[in-house]
Amino acid sequence: MKWTREKRYLPYSKWDAETLRDLQAEAANSAYQMHYHLHPISGLVNDPNGFSYFNGEYHLFYQSYPFGAVHGLKSWVHFKSNDLVHWINLGLAVKPDSKADSQGAYSGSAREIDGKLFLMYTGNHRDENWVRTPYQIGAWMGKDGVVKDKTVLFKNPDHITEHFRDPQILKENDTYYAILGAQDKAEKHGHIDVWKSKDLKNWEELGFLNLSDHDLGYMIECPNIVRVDGKVVVIFCPQGLDKKIADYDDIYPNMYVIADDIDFENHRLINPGPLQNLDEGFDVYATQAFNAPDGTADEVSWVGLPDTTYPTDDENWANCLSQVKKLSIHDGKLLQQPVETIKSLRRHAEKVSGKTIKENTTGQYELKLNISANQTGSLHLAANDDLSESLQIKFDTKTGKLTLNRSKAGKQVAVDYGTTRSTSFTPHEDLKLDIFVDHSLVEIFVNDGEHVLTGRFFTDPANQRIEFGQDTNYQGTFYNMEPIL
Repeated sequence: MKWTREKRYLPYSKWDAETLRDLQAEAANSAYQMHYHLHPISGLVNDPNGFSYFNGEYHLFYQSYPFGAVHGLKSWVHFKSNDLVHWINLGLAVKPDSKADSQGAYSGSAREIDGKLFLMYTGNHRDENWVRTPYQIGAWMGKDGVVKDKTVLFKNPDHITEHFRDPQILKENDTYYAILGAQDKAEKHGHIDVWKSKDLKNWEELGFLNLSDHDLGYMIECPNIVRVDGKVVVIFCPQGLDKKIADYDDIYPNMYVIADDIDFENHRLINPGPLQNLDEGFDVYATQAFNAPDGTADEVSWVGLPDTTYPTDDENWANCLSQVKKLSIHDGKLLQQPVETIKSLRRHAEKVSGKTIKENTTGQYELKLNISANQTGSLHLAANDDLSESLQIKFDTKTGKLTLNRSKAGKQVAVDYGTTRSTSFTPHEDLKLDIFVDHSLVEIFVNDGEHVLTGRFFTDPANQRIEFGQDTNYQGTFYNMEPIL
């Protein structure tokens, strides 16, 4: 199919039901489809949106284009959960059905207010000359799950370009605040812009947040602020960031800064730390985090990248979301760990030993390993019998380095940005790995979440061997994982 602009922005009502059913079947039957992560019902999934707690349940939306593996007319699909692991699909919730979001309901957030869920998101509107106006929209969802009462809150001010999006709604004392990704007109630099309101109707711009003394590139997307263990964590996606300022390999990174506190009125972080990579793997972007009513901080990410194609594009679907991770801080480092309830998916715990861990798997598992100190070697996942094809984890506990290599993991992805990703850990100590594999997705938690490496891979589905490349001193447990949908 040739994806013209007209095709991408065709109203949903112009697509026939049979086409949608065929697309849904194609996504569901793919050998690469995930089964214990949120994934496309059809078409393309990108940013997680509206991650929140409302009416005694967790709510999560994702941005969706249901008619193909391209970025077109976006909507939000709604899920809810009691445990952050099992999700119920409630269907299309935010539709591009008003003038302000006529070319797409873009990213945003949600917060329970006075017994309803308030949604704040960016409406993508373009005029007849395709000139964009980014409207920030407020809407309300009741306990019936119906989103209504859309209202335009504000648009980009004169000093900000059309790149002005992804609001997070926050509350401090009796004032509401919103942070947005923005690009200034004067220098075309990326910023986080801070706004405030007393009534969610009348909004005032306060100014740009002091994230760093450095130029952070030409745009910042998907900013989030959460409180974690008495600190403030700012999570964001800078585009065009100089690699001399922060080391990263992906086309665009997902980064964070830890600060002692935040002064919203003066749009100022108090004692901010350095920029750090949120995920050291291949494919994490647009992470959204929020504080639940009990104060815990949870996050979920888009496993995919802008301006990147994936092999399943040929099957008319693309991308997925990560599992939900809980956040904590230890020694100035943000720890990301699986939520405790992920254990409810485990089945058939099996102690493993020896060079060959499993000769064949279902492609849907968790593998916990403790590799003894002062060893070097490699672990092959999704491997064929002679290990010439695999997703490879190289480890050196003498020097404290781990490398994820997907160069021989089947169909290639974004090779211009490299086929390996590495992280460092304390040398001469045991290495703890918690590895989650879901068909074409791997999430590796290193040393209780000190580092996380997430990535997609597309090996031959018949390659299901797990084996060390050498004799290794380790302890391990293997679990099959149940599907969630």
